[in-house]
Amino acid sequence: MSRSSVLRRAIMERRAVVVPGCHDALSAKVIERCGFEAIQVSGFGVAGSLLGKADVGLVQMKDILDITWNIAQAVAIPVMADIDTGGGNALNAAAVVERLIAMGVAGANIEDQVFPKRCGHMEGKEVIPADEMAGKVRACARVRDRLDPDFVINARTDAYAVHGLDEAIRRCNLYLEAGADLAFIDGIRTRDDVARAVSEVRGPLSVNLMDAITGVKTELIPVPELARMGVGRLSIPVASIMVAHKALADFFSALRASPAAFTSSEPSRAAASISNLPSSTRRRAASSASS
Repeated sequence: MSRSSVLRRAIMERRAVVVPGCHDALSAKVIERCGFEAIQVSGFGVAGSLLGKADVGLVQMKDILDITWNIAQAVAIPVMADIDTGGGNALNAAAVVERLIAMGVAGANIEDQVFPKRCGHMEGKEVIPADEMAGKVRACARVRDRLDPDFVINARTDAYAVHGLDEAIRRCNLYLEAGADLAFIDGIRTRDDVARAVSEVRGPLSVNLMDAITGVKTELIPVPELARMGVGRLSIPVASIMVAHKALADFFSALRASPAAFTSSEPSRAAASISNLPSSTRRRAASSASS
């Protein structure tokens, strides 16, 4: 079974399949090793790791595709790309999806923000006309139907923060009618709003809990409850880059404070141990060190 088929089946079961975000190939391998069924490329994480900047539309599409290729080659589980606003108009978005399918990627998020876009939990967002976004989705769906019918198109709307829940639901249904497989209301706030969206959106819904610690703008709802609601996908896009940042800060703070220029603290030793690397990476590291 193809990776796109595996992903599609998990989402259509509406059991709130957990899809963590990764920011590079190594974080993807760690997430896979921990037993998750699928991963998504985190636009927030890529902006942070590649540029050291916020997710405000600064990463070029070539870089997004290159990083997504590296991740897709590094793991065996399905990978969902994050193509922001699709790289331009409907023609651009369709061309990007064609590239992703050729790379073996299982699905992609595309959003209806005005470019330059920003993280869905930031203030100051604007959205394009719904019909324009529907045109992008329609163009992507034509490519999907021609090249990989199981490729999952996740149509994200940021209209909740700008126009409210009614408009967000309307847009989700419009995008699903245009050919999207999954709908995503980013920045949705409450359990009641999520439940209403699940009941009124005519297709599976994706929910974003950001870091799975605070949820940022979205109320933290346990996975079993989201599954009972019938949510299709639960994304946790920013955890990997946040955890990496915290681990780096803790380790190098301890190292800098050590008179001997090494740290003996158990958490730091555990975090830095080569045994924590995925096995293929560990073998290459050991081989390099002995040569």
